[in-house]
Amino acid sequence: MTKATAVAHPNIAFVKYWGRIDDDLNLPANPSLSMNLAALRTVTTVEFRPELRSDRIVIDGAPASGQAARRVMLHLDRVRAMAGLKGWAQVVSRNDFPAGTGLASSSSAFAALSAAGSQAAGLALDERSLSRLARLGSGSACRSVPAGFCLWQGKHDETSWACQVAPPDHWALHDVIAIVSRTPKSVSSGEGHSLAPTSPFYQARLQTIPELLEQVHRAVVDRDLDALGRAMERDALAMHGVMMTSQPSLLYWRPETLVVLDAVRAWRSEGLAVYFTLDAGPNVHCLCRGSDVADVGARLRDLPGVVDVLVSGPGAGVRLVVDHLF
Repeated sequence: MTKATAVAHPNIAFVKYWGRIDDDLNLPANPSLSMNLAALRTVTTVEFRPELRSDRIVIDGAPASGQAARRVMLHLDRVRAMAGLKGWAQVVSRNDFPAGTGLASSSSAFAALSAAGSQAAGLALDERSLSRLARLGSGSACRSVPAGFCLWQGKHDETSWACQVAPPDHWALHDVIAIVSRTPKSVSSGEGHSLAPTSPFYQARLQTIPELLEQVHRAVVDRDLDALGRAMERDALAMHGVMMTSQPSLLYWRPETLVVLDAVRAWRSEGLAVYFTLDAGPNVHCLCRGSDVADVGARLRDLPGVVDVLVSGPGAGVRLVVDHLF
């Protein structure tokens, strides 16, 4: 057993994962396809220490408590079971972006925890096994294990993992993120997944996924922003339609969210190639070519209610590093 540190990036899904067929195993009701975000990072250090009497977890400089701590401890239990280990762990994790606001912080968090935790426990997991392990902590975390553009599919524990569709240098696509709120959402994505089947539109959305996934997959391979954008926006709005019509209803948008959506559509009608998508939160991801990043970023900063703008190209997969957090 050694101390280990891993770096992972969150991902933005072009075809979304919303709804599960198995809550305990985080098995998705539909496949999804995403891009890792190079400019956003989670760094996590794990060390199993025999003198500890319980797991010690610090996230973004503060001791973890409640559901956040329970999720980490449960994931450490999975690692301990795989390694035949009984010791407690010290975990320190830091994000350089707002967590719990629709930026997929759990994807990078559990990818990094899986890589660092398994290494610290003496396990040598290949990419597929690491992706499966990360999925158990947070479904979308499996997509942050491979690099670049990633596809997650599979309806059984043994087959549900993410693989690379294209490497990061395949396409200089950029995500310009309009931050309209840094406040963590009151209803987690995990709770939202459980509510999804209560929407009358849930099954209708699932029926559209195969066609949309094929369109998005081909668009990524062909580097076709317009085809990607059309399919991506359609699925994002369908997913939020399911959220808004679940019981109880989930409304992650803020008034400023709509301001950004309207602006993106207006800019596109003027000839600027930019398309939006949203995860389970109020912040808006605006996808564009690298040559248009400065223009899109400047326009977003001028919108009322936009408090920050983050810019990222395609990112690497999870990896171990030598600089520890403690």
